[in-house]
Amino acid sequence: MAHKFAEIAFTQTVRRVQEAMGSRSGYASMDSGPDHNNLLSEREKAFIEARDSFYMASVSETGWPYLQHRGGPAGFLKVLDQSTLGFADYSGNRQYVTTGNVLKNDRVAVFFMDYPNRVRLKLLGRMELVDGDDTPKMVRLEDDGYRARVERGMIIHIEAFDWNCPQHITPRYSQAEVDKLIELEREENRDLRSRAGQLASPNISKIGEGELELIVTGVRQLADRIRAFELRAPSGEPLPDIKPGAHIEVPVVLGSSTNEVRRYSIASNPNRRDVYEIAVFCEPDGRGGSDWIHKNYQLGSVLGVSLPINYFDIQTDTNPAVLIAGGIGITPIKSIAQALQDQTVDFELHYTGRKASAMAYLDRLQREFGPRMTSYVGDLGQRMDLERVLASAPANAEVYVCGPAKLIDGVLIAANQLGIDRERVHFERFDAQVGADARLVEVTLLRSGEVLHVTPDQTLLDAILDAGVEIPNSCRVGQCKSCAVKVLAGEPEHWDEALTPFERDSGGLMCPCVSRAKGNSLVLDI
Repeated sequence: MAHKFAEIAFTQTVRRVQEAMGSRSGYASMDSGPDHNNLLSEREKAFIEARDSFYMASVSETGWPYLQHRGGPAGFLKVLDQSTLGFADYSGNRQYVTTGNVLKNDRVAVFFMDYPNRVRLKLLGRMELVDGDDTPKMVRLEDDGYRARVERGMIIHIEAFDWNCPQHITPRYSQAEVDKLIELEREENRDLRSRAGQLASPNISKIGEGELELIVTGVRQLADRIRAFELRAPSGEPLPDIKPGAHIEVPVVLGSSTNEVRRYSIASNPNRRDVYEIAVFCEPDGRGGSDWIHKNYQLGSVLGVSLPINYFDIQTDTNPAVLIAGGIGITPIKSIAQALQDQTVDFELHYTGRKASAMAYLDRLQREFGPRMTSYVGDLGQRMDLERVLASAPANAEVYVCGPAKLIDGVLIAANQLGIDRERVHFERFDAQVGADARLVEVTLLRSGEVLHVTPDQTLLDAILDAGVEIPNSCRVGQCKSCAVKVLAGEPEHWDEALTPFERDSGGLMCPCVSRAKGNSLVLDI
C-alpha cells in the first residue's frame, strides 16, 4: 500500500461500497507507489501549529466512539517530530473518558479545522499517556503562562493523515480575526474621513481623456493592499455591455505625464449594467500607477476611461471549464466564473494566494461557488499542483488562467506536457515580462534616425517611448498587436499572442512590447 490513510481507512467493506457507488477507480492510484501521508511535511506542521483547537475521538471497551474537543492557545498541540504530536492534559471535568479508553485501546482519530480558510486535516494515530511527573517529556508539552495543573501528557504517534476537500465548510471567525478585519476597515474609514474636504469638493476636475466618463461612487478595502472602486455613469444611465473578462483603461497622472493609463479587469458581475467595479492591487515597487490610484481616486472623482476592451473572450459552447487564478488575477476569472454559472456550464475554480487576507473576494467566491471552488493559501503550506489540476479535467475542458507570469507559464507548460490543445488554453497578461536571459539589443529606428541601446531589463516598446518616439500601443503584453511594427533587418524573437504566422513571416511584423531580437540588433520601420 502507498497511501497510509487509505491502507487503514479503506477496509475491504469500504472498498466494496466504493466499487458499488462508482468511486473506487478514483482512489485506485492511492494503492501504488512509495508510502506517504504518514510523515508530516512543513505544510502539515505549519497548519497544526496554527490551530487553537481540534477534535479527538477514542474507542471505548464497548466499541463506542467518544469524541471530545480540545482547545488552548495557538500551538498548544506541539509537533515533536515528523511522526509525533503531543500536548499537556490539564485538569478538567475529571470524567477521564479519553484517558480510560486509551488505556484499553490506544487508537485515536484527530480532526483539525481551519474555518476561515475552509481547510481540514484528519489524522489517525496511537496515543501514549505520559505521567505528569515525567519532567523531561513534560517540558516539551507544557504551555508557558498557562496556570492550570498538568495531570499528564498525551503523545500521538502518527499512523496516517489526509487532507479533506473544503466542501460544505462554513467560514467562521474568532474574535481576534474579526477584530483584525474591523481594524482594517477603521483604518480605511479614517483615511477617507481625513480627506473629506477634498472628497466633497463640487469642483472636481475630470482625470483622463478616455471617451467614457465615469464617477467613483464607492471605495472599499477588499484585502491587504487591494481596494475596490465602483464606477458609474454621471447621470445613472446604463453602461456599455461587456463580455466576461473585459477590462478598461483608467487614467493616472505620474510626474508631468497626464495621459498615462493602467488596465484593470472589470470584476463586477458581467450582467450588471449599472456599475463597473475594478480591484486595484497597490504595488509599492511597481511603476507608480496603482499607488497613485489608491491615493487619488476618491468618492466623486470623475474619470475619462476607455470603452471596455476584451482579449479574454470566453467560450460560447457548453464544454466544461477549468478556471485558474493567482493573486489579483482573480478579477477577470471571477466574472468568467459568474458568466459560466449563469450559462449552467460545468466548471471548477482554483484560486491561489500567498495568504487568505491578501486574496480578494475569497469569502464571497467560497459562498457563491461552494464545492466548485478550491483555494490554496500559501502561508498554510498549500500549493496548487497544476499538472494534477489539468490532468484531472475533462478531455474537452476549456482552460482559463490569469495571474503572475510564473503561474501562466506553468499552466502553458503543464498543458503542453499533457497534450492539451493550445487553442483550449486562454489567458491574459497584464505586465510585460523581460526574460531572465535577455541581453542588450541595439535597435535602429530607420525613419526617426534614432539608435537605441535597449538594456536587458527594458522592453523594446519602453525604450522606443522613452526616446520620445510615439507609436501606437495599448495592451503592452502582446495581445492586441496595436504596436506591431515592420522589421527591416535582424531576426525577431516573437513572444506575442496576437500576430498570425503570416503576419510574422510574410508581413515581417513584430510586437516590441514583448518580443526581442534573436541576435544583437534590429532595424525597425519607425
